[in-house]
Amino acid sequence: MEKQMHLAAQYLAAAGISFLDKKLDDSHTNLGFEIKNGGLSTHVLSDQGDQLSLNYNRFTLEWKSNDNDTVVFELDGAMHTEVLSWLNHAATTRLNKTYHYKFHYELPYAIDATFTFQLLDFDQLMALKALRVMAQLVLKQVDKDYGLEGAIRVWPHHFDSGIYSTLPDSDITLGLGLAIPDAICNTHYLYISGYKNGQKIATSTLPVLSSGVWKSGDFVGAVLKADTVTASEGIAFFEDAISHLKNS
Repeated sequence: MEKQMHLAAQYLAAAGISFLDKKLDDSHTNLGFEIKNGGLSTHVLSDQGDQLSLNYNRFTLEWKSNDNDTVVFELDGAMHTEVLSWLNHAATTRLNKTYHYKFHYELPYAIDATFTFQLLDFDQLMALKALRVMAQLVLKQVDKDYGLEGAIRVWPHHFDSGIYSTLPDSDITLGLGLAIPDAICNTHYLYISGYKNGQKIATSTLPVLSSGVWKSGDFVGAVLKADTVTASEGIAFFEDAISHLKNS
């Protein structure tokens, strides 16, 4: 289900690319996660409040705007070409614009015209949603506690929920969030990296963490396997790591 949600999120990213002004940091492509609705959403795409969302609870794409009813597209059993046809129709009728499914980055998965979405495991889908909810709660609290004032966004390329912000009254910048399984960790994991004057803060000599581990190499920072982590445990992990990075 992770692969299918990652691929489905690209429809939202493509909407940002198609209808929003390009940002140097690619933030026009990133997404918000709404705990209440259980879904990912684009930035607002028009003056009429148009947004495209991906609902975890329903396994649907949803196009909503201020002036029209929400239109829902069920992904289960839908082919990639059928999704694109629906999106093109919605973009034409709602925005009078053309939707383009084109990217400037590569994904770890391939998709062709006949790729078909399938709701293979609803419980697994709900577990994926629970991870996003946990990450959102944790990042909100860390953002508040440290005054980071960072936007919590899901970046469709790597499909991580994250914040990148400067620690107030310091020369340290933090990148932290929730990542999907990859070469760094074979399960979902919380991560944090620190940068001082634009350089990665080395972790090899930092004190051992109460939970999680420091990493060096391609990724320099701390990670904590997230599949069974509670929000309070996630907050404690970030607090511990930040205290060591500040004192490095």
